[in-house]
Amino acid sequence: MDASVVGVSSKDTPGIPKLSREPVTLVADHGVDGDYHAGAFVRHRSRAAKTPELPNRRQVHLMHAELFDELALLGIAVKPGQMGENITTRGLALLDLSPGALLHIGESAVIEVTGMRNPCNQLDVVDERLLAQVAIKCDDGSIVRKAGVMGIVVAGGTVRPSDAIRVETPVGAGGALQPV
Repeated sequence: MDASVVGVSSKDTPGIPKLSREPVTLVADHGVDGDYHAGAFVRHRSRAAKTPELPNRRQVHLMHAELFDELALLGIAVKPGQMGENITTRGLALLDLSPGALLHIGESAVIEVTGMRNPCNQLDVVDERLLAQVAIKCDDGSIVRKAGVMGIVVAGGTVRPSDAIRVETPVGAGGALQPV
């Protein structure tokens, strides 16, 4: 299966869910036009309160629709945008990407993957069981995070459902994704 976009979402205020759109516009060095989390500097509320001068490495949130399929088997219904993502994908193993991977989406948009989303208790708004399924605590104390990846916009463009996604791994990119 070829990788593609199945949904795009944004919201001009904090919190989830994000609202389904068709399309969204990505702006280089900024994020999703009109989205609360767009901007050159950190926008996550708790982080912005402590270190507002840090660069925003979370301009765009991408989520794999395959997670929704997995959750549905547990009776947890999730639709694109409900977990706060801007772009919902299918056919792309987002969690297996390396930091620095470039996602070419549609005709011109390019997102650089910066790390994993660190899910929080806001997900309880969707379903009280959701956080435990996307932030799995292991016996050794580590956490397996399954709530998508974050990125920055390298090249702007319009992104729509059904747009193709092509992955490019630049020379020197590699390693495992860490929470950002």
